[in-house]
Amino acid sequence: MHCHLNFKAFSNDYDEVIKRAADAGVTTIINVGTKIDSSQKAVELAQKYDNLYAIVGVHPHHADKVELGSDWLSQIERLAKQPKVVAIGEIGLDNYRYQSNGITDPKAQQELFEAQIMLAHKLKLPLQIHNRHAGKQILEILTHHKNELLNPPGMFHCFAGNIDILQSALRMGFYIGFDGNITYPGLAPGEDTSLPNLVKATPLDRIVIETDSPYLTPTPHRGSRNEPQYAILVGKAIAQIKAVKLNQVDNQTTENVRTLFNL
Repeated sequence: MHCHLNFKAFSNDYDEVIKRAADAGVTTIINVGTKIDSSQKAVELAQKYDNLYAIVGVHPHHADKVELGSDWLSQIERLAKQPKVVAIGEIGLDNYRYQSNGITDPKAQQELFEAQIMLAHKLKLPLQIHNRHAGKQILEILTHHKNELLNPPGMFHCFAGNIDILQSALRMGFYIGFDGNITYPGLAPGEDTSLPNLVKATPLDRIVIETDSPYLTPTPHRGSRNEPQYAILVGKAIAQIKAVKLNQVDNQTTENVRTLFNL
């Protein structure tokens, strides 16, 4: 599911990457934009390949970037109306302090997030939420906009947080995405609940398998570029954590994606 073949890391070989994913048994790839240009590229890839779809939006990292431009929302709306665009994302809040740019202005992040919630409502598209160290704030904003949310309202991408945040998101109807980092030992920086425990606490009929390629490569390939083919490894990890058969995870999570994104 969620990946970024629209990023530079795949500019030289995305054809081969897509073929490897298909050969591994991955049936649906959804490329996700993080700003205007990567959203445009996601749409172009979706139009080129039968099993590819696109999600378009502006990531909270770009909330205070000059290149966004005053007409950014109309550009995202234009892209969101293209065929095979299935959601608005990845959007949300990020309170993690990155070495490159610290924390993007919180007020700008919230304004960006709320504008895209309203756009999704206008276009009748679900949301794909980016949440890093901001779960409580995101839930407050989503609750404030509950009348603008679809049923189902969307999903939390690459979920992390605690059980309370997870249960609140589930009660609101959101699906939960898990990525290759569920195979990593220990806790992520700033987190107090392990990802395997969050997987255990999430019903299988609300889980979506993701890769976040080229990031978050699952064990045993950690340290190399992630690819959509490794979604199979994420599925195997979920099956092991939940003590169920892999084909059960495969069938249910595939159905979840179809339901969530109306495929």
